Amino acid sequence: MTQPAMFARTVQQTNIWLKELQAEMGTQNDAAIYAALRAVLHQLRDRLTVEEAAQFAAQLPTLMRGIFFESWNPARTPESYRSREAFLAGVSQKLSAHPDLDPELASMAVFTVISRHVSVGEVEEVRNMLPAPVQELWPGYAA
Repeated sequence: MTQPAMFARTVQQTNIWLKELQAEMGTQNDAAIYAALRAVLHQLRDRLTVEEAAQFAAQLPTLMRGIFFESWNPARTPESYRSREAFLAGVSQKLSAHPDLDPELASMAVFTVISRHVSVGEVEEVRNMLPAPVQELWPGYAA
């Protein structure tokens, strides 16, 4: 694949994810959709081991992989919070420029879109690295 085709493909794939996220969140605000995606991806990334973060990111469109790794400090991961509230507080903090966004709705929407595009096995690996109360935010989670 030529470089221009590769760039066009990653933009196309990312736009598919963003349109699905837009539908899940029920908003037309592009800035809010991007902020939700970024906030949830970063909160998720910071809870994963370095190895698992790399395995998960390998299944993201190239452009989204850049968003996922943006400002990452692997030496400070994985974070060790144990509650749903702590996860959502981290998402909320990352959404501070968009106080109208519900961090729980944003998390559930992003996890739903991830589940459509990332392999079932990888989703399970990622989900299993999270505390049980956070796992419940994923679609189809059964304890």
